[in-house]
Formats: sequence, C-alpha cells, structure tokens
Amino acid sequence: MTTQTTSSATTSSTATLGARPWLMLALGLLAQVAGTIVVTTPAFLVPSLNADRGLSLAEAGLVVAAPSVGMVLTLILWGALADRIGEHWVIAAGLAVAALAALGALLAGELVVTGVFFLVAGMGAASANAAGGRLVVGWFPPGRRGLAMGIRQMAQPLGVAVAAIVIPPLAAADGLPAALVFPFVVVTLAALAAVVFIVDPPRGATAAAAPATAAAGDDSPTELARARRLANPYRSSSLLWQIHSVSVLLVVPQFVVSTFALVWLINSEGWEPLVAGIVVGVAQCVGALGRIGVGVVSDRVGSRMGPLRVVAALASLVMVLLALTDWLHLSGFAAVAVVLASAVTVADNGLAFTAVAEIAGSRWSGRALGAQNTAQFLAAAATAPLVGLLIGAIGFAASFTVAAALPLVALPLIPRRRIDTGERL
Repeated sequence: MTTQTTSSATTSSTATLGARPWLMLALGLLAQVAGTIVVTTPAFLVPSLNADRGLSLAEAGLVVAAPSVGMVLTLILWGALADRIGEHWVIAAGLAVAALAALGALLAGELVVTGVFFLVAGMGAASANAAGGRLVVGWFPPGRRGLAMGIRQMAQPLGVAVAAIVIPPLAAADGLPAALVFPFVVVTLAALAAVVFIVDPPRGATAAAAPATAAAGDDSPTELARARRLANPYRSSSLLWQIHSVSVLLVVPQFVVSTFALVWLINSEGWEPLVAGIVVGVAQCVGALGRIGVGVVSDRVGSRMGPLRVVAALASLVMVLLALTDWLHLSGFAAVAVVLASAVTVADNGLAFTAVAEIAGSRWSGRALGAQNTAQFLAAAATAPLVGLLIGAIGFAASFTVAAALPLVALPLIPRRRIDTGERL
C-alpha cells in the first residue's frame, strides 16, 4: 500500500504538484548558481592578476582552469554518492567544501596556494552539478521535468552574469582579497540553505526492481549477472552513450560562441568593447530563457529527443549564419547573429540532462549526470585552445563553419526510442 501511494504521488498530475518541488528547484538553482560563481570567479580576476600581480595571460589561465579541473575530478564521484545517500547531504557537504576552499583562497597569500584552493572549490562545487539534476527529476513528474530542468539549467548563465558584474569592480577597487569575499559569502549562504531546507525526493519503486527480482528468484551466477546488467543502464543499452556523445558534439558550438563572440565582435567586426560586452550579456540572458522554452516544448510534446534533433539542426544553421556574417562583413547583423547563436547552441543542455536522468533511473542518475557533466567539461576545455588555433590559422568564418558541421554529425546519433520498451524518447 505504501509503494502504491508513493508511486501515485510521484506520477500525480501537474495541477496538484504543490509548493515543495518548486522550493527544491529554487534551492537546487541557488546551489548551482553559487557553485558557478565560485568556479568562474578566477576568469574575471584575469585583468587584476595581469596588471596588479604581474602574471602573464598563460599563468593567469592556470588559475582560471583550476576550479574546472577540480570539477572534472569529482563529478562522477559526487553523483555516485548521491545515488547511495541522496541529494541533501551531497549538495550540502559539497557546498561546505567549496565555502571552506573559498575562505582559504581569500586568506592565502601566495597565488599558487590560491590556485590550489580554487581547485578544491571546484571539487566541492561539482556536487551541485551532479546531484542537482537528481533533485529536480526526483521531485517533478514527467510532464513538468522539461520546464523544471530548463529553469535549473539557467544556473550557469546566471552565475556567470553575476560574477561578471560583481567581481571585476571589486577587484579593481579594493584588490584580490575584496573580490574573493563575494564568492565565499554566496556559497556559504547556499550551503546553509541546503543543510536546512533541501529534502530528498521519494525514491521510485522501480529503482530496486532488478535487484529485488534477482534476490527473490533464481540466484544462479547467470541470473545474478543478468540482473546486474539490467540495473546498470550503461550495460543494458547504448542510449546513455549516444546522448553523452551527442552532448559532446553540441557543446563545441556552444563554447565557440561563448568564448569567441566577444573577441569576434571587437576584432573582426570593429565593435566598441562596451557595446560588444552588452550584446554578449544580452545573448546570455536570451540563452537562459531559451533553455526554459525548449524544456516547456519537450513537456508538451512528450519527447526530449525530438526537440533535441530540432535544436541540433538549428545549431548548425546559426553557426553557418555566423560564418556568413563574418565572410560578408555584415557588421550591422552581427548582434542578431550572436544572440541567435547563443540562444540556440545552449538549448540542448536541459533536454539532454533530463533524458539522461530519466533513462538512468533513480539508482544510476547521479553517476549518469556526473558522466554527462564530465564529458561536457572535457569537451569545453578542449574547445577554447583548439578553436583558438583554428581561428588563427583559417579565420573566424571558416572556423564557425567547422563548428557548424558537428551538430550535423550529432543528428544521426540522437536516439528515437528505448530499445527495451519501444517507448518514444
């Protein structure tokens, strides 16, 4: 009777959703915004590190990369821990680690030590990335998950925007220590909120179905091995591998736009830095709203992969549009091209994350989302230097065209149905 009640609550209609899922979404969003602020703070300290501390851009780049490296090292580990003990303490503990590391960076005198603390801060902040998706998927029924995950995926552009607005003026006015107070305060408040208010969602009854069947039935080695394969979504089908691969291919155009749009507008199109910065900022906001819109569409049509195919096709189209804008020197159209490219190239994130969590199930979603994040971070880390070399060799237009080819490669990899049930994805 209890199992039936839990199942009914989990799959209840969106009209009776209640306030708690939305509160959990807000807390998950706060956690990831705080983590993003900590992770991206070094990027907005580069002018200060270069002018005041005498670091070259390459040396400052090592400080910038430190928190991202920390995240890559721990994303899957945090996800595995969330699968075992739930989201509440994983997010709270990770943010506490990030807060302590931010305090260490604030108090450190040597830049090498500061970099080490940023590495640790990234390791802690990764908990919100890995467990936050589980929190959202667990509290929202399928008919609202696309919307909820779209809102949750706004965390990255919001965190970047806040850090971009706050950190540089603090560093310019009062130096590095003053700038580091802000991320410490924000992540500390987010950690306290996670400890006090986050509640783990109810676990679905199907989560333990395969192990329970094996335990109650035939305990032969063959049957037990089969049950383990069924419990592991990476062994039972190729769906998660396909979605990870698609996301890696689609993240390249996203980071080409976010990394090089500003320098393209200034150096190639002749825009003033202030105006170019405003355009890029507006594009980030439009991209954040686009994630919500695509999530709502996926809820309405009852499919994550269908809208993802449309997004992939449009991503190729907008990268070609950027290439033509550069090639034809259409400076007046450049702002529209950047906004469109920013909105489209980030729209796949929420769809892919939601699909990964739904396919993996409650026993594996933490690890699967950790793997999804890790693959995307590695691809993003490689994109900046490789595309930078490409732009230097063949120019912006040709480089944008190369990036436009990757979504076309991704299109045939996007799955249409679950192999085991035939269910449309």
